[in-house]
Amino acid sequence: MMESSVEMNLLNKPEYDFIRTNPDLQNIIYLVLSGSNAYGTTIDGSDCDLRGALIEPPQYVYGLQQFEQFEDLASDTVIYSLRKFVDLLTKANPNVLELLGVDDNCIVVITEQGREIRNNANLFLSKRVINSFGNYAIAQIRRLQNALCRDSYTEEEQQRHLQSTLSAQFDHFQRTYAKFPDGAIDIYNRDGTLKFDINLKSYPVSDFVGIYSELSSIVKTYSKLNHRNNKKSEKSLFKHAMHLIRLLLTGTDILDGKGIVTHRKDEHGLLMDIRNGNIKFDEIWQLANAYQVKFEEAAKNTKLPNEPNFLEIERMLIRLYRGRGETH
Repeated sequence: MMESSVEMNLLNKPEYDFIRTNPDLQNIIYLVLSGSNAYGTTIDGSDCDLRGALIEPPQYVYGLQQFEQFEDLASDTVIYSLRKFVDLLTKANPNVLELLGVDDNCIVVITEQGREIRNNANLFLSKRVINSFGNYAIAQIRRLQNALCRDSYTEEEQQRHLQSTLSAQFDHFQRTYAKFPDGAIDIYNRDGTLKFDINLKSYPVSDFVGIYSELSSIVKTYSKLNHRNNKKSEKSLFKHAMHLIRLLLTGTDILDGKGIVTHRKDEHGLLMDIRNGNIKFDEIWQLANAYQVKFEEAAKNTKLPNEPNFLEIERMLIRLYRGRGETH
């Protein structure tokens, strides 16, 4: 039985004719409004993105043919096969995991099979979220920060900014790796060149490699920024910054055991202020630093398992393919 929480008039529009006419799309089990509609951050002119999953026709399950996903670029619609949908969920892919946390009014199509997946979202939640949400967002924020620096600063200002960016990571290192004495790692500018002093004793090699890797990544990202970064409009940069902050917030909630909160009602005003350019980038970086601390604290104390509940996920997947959902 198919339910819908959004008026079916949406799918009756001509741009969605492919859903009715394409034989591969006749067993959609879950289809929702995604993007800004799901996040609650729409503005005039926002697109209507649809994302979801279907149970593939038998030839794709038992035969030689393969089906991973269907895309319609004109309507910005992506519909995954059940197998790929579940695979992305187990990998804590933010774009897919958030689909299970949308508000009911964003659901376009949901069947009993789709409801079962949505109701069992907790099976997919694990510490993989630390990398896919938090570490990804933090790395992208630093990249954006560096892009704006190179776009508008003199060479001397760029060096100072890179030094500041690298030094700002030290608090993160003290929280993440084995502690080291203040001043044991020092980054400074001498004669227009950044220098690096290290004075560590009996320090774990694995932790030092982690610190070096993160510092190296920041420097490489900084130096690899190309002309395309400079051509991004300020509007798109603010939108990108908003989504990165949102990822930190959503990831923190997941790690804290609050589930997948896709629509950020409590932070709506803040997110819209960022998107609309009402908050300066320097203030956004300060917010990002504060949310990074909260995310790392949540990561340290989370009760989530290291991996998703693969056993129960596999049982559910077999049940959905064998039973109620399979087309014949």
